[in-house]
Amino acid sequence: MDVQAGKQPKMLATARREFAPWKDKAASPLIRFERVSKRYGGVTAVDGVSLDIYPGEFFALLGPSGCGKTTLMRMLAGFEEPSEGRVWLAGRDLAGVPPYRRPVNMMFQSYALFPHMTVFDNVAFGLKQDGAPKGEIASTVAEMLKLVNLTGYERRKPDQLSGGQRQRVALARSLAKRPKVLLLDEPLAALDKKLRGQTQFELMDLQAKVGTTFLIVTHDQEEAMTVADRIAVMDHGRIAQVDTPADLYEKPATRYVAEFVGDVNLIEAKVVSRDANSVLMQSEAMSAPLRAICEGDVSPGQQVALALRPEKIRVTLRKPGEALENCVRGTVSDIAYLGDLSIYHVRLESGLILKAARPNITRFTEQPITWEDKVYLSWAPEAGVVLVK
Repeated sequence: MDVQAGKQPKMLATARREFAPWKDKAASPLIRFERVSKRYGGVTAVDGVSLDIYPGEFFALLGPSGCGKTTLMRMLAGFEEPSEGRVWLAGRDLAGVPPYRRPVNMMFQSYALFPHMTVFDNVAFGLKQDGAPKGEIASTVAEMLKLVNLTGYERRKPDQLSGGQRQRVALARSLAKRPKVLLLDEPLAALDKKLRGQTQFELMDLQAKVGTTFLIVTHDQEEAMTVADRIAVMDHGRIAQVDTPADLYEKPATRYVAEFVGDVNLIEAKVVSRDANSVLMQSEAMSAPLRAICEGDVSPGQQVALALRPEKIRVTLRKPGEALENCVRGTVSDIAYLGDLSIYHVRLESGLILKAARPNITRFTEQPITWEDKVYLSWAPEAGVVLVK
């Protein structure tokens, strides 16, 4: 399933931008979590979660270990029962329905392939368990292996396959019974970074081809941002924000989301004044006033945080014009060279360190910025997000 650079990802991205059933008030969700909680003794793993997932979505549950994302998935699969609330699938209350009676399938992080079986038999296992006719089994397995680009591997055993190939066999087996929902529990964790990045696009391609609703659990924000139509960011058993990848990154609702999704500078400040479109703020850590576009409900005197992504900040050796707002001076204390860009850690006079990203668009820079240089950091009013939570 090699993805042709510049072709398939672009086509899928266009399709994803046009796919937004959650905006249609008349659309019915395929999956509904209705005030669902799960407790283990005195520990609450999931706390009053309500969430709708629509047919054909590639949906991600994102969060750190212990946030409740896997428990939520397991309740949909039937491996756990809610302590409170209800889980619905295609309009049916799943209470009391055993896992093998639910039209869902799960692909585990370990892939759970049978080592003594061939690729064909691994993919055919669920169909054989259901008593499907031999002809139907053969045609379905052939279709699934073609879908994951493993035609010709039918007689190999799992130990004769690479990690990426075993992952594809597990996907083919999970899809062979044509579930309404495919559950993916950290499916790419066992792959190396380069293969993981390639496989993310392959998963998007596969989901677009089969049209099955995919629900992925991951702690990897880059993975979630790449594959998902929407993401639910979880924190201590609750959902902090549900949104598209772009809106989560550009419009985080809370400090937690801003820090968890991507890299960010959080500057504590107090609102001085506001007009119809923007707010003026003052921070004890900054020598200049801060201005940001803000449509939210904030008022003078209120404590807020300005979330500022490193790539939104300009780094220059000279002061940009007569800038009076959103412009501070500091000293470069650290530099991370990442090839495509460099990350500068700039220490202000107050001791606050801001991170700024600068793309390396040429092989050589006439006037490079290096350690201990005095630099100016500046940004546009629309670059920052004012957060009150």
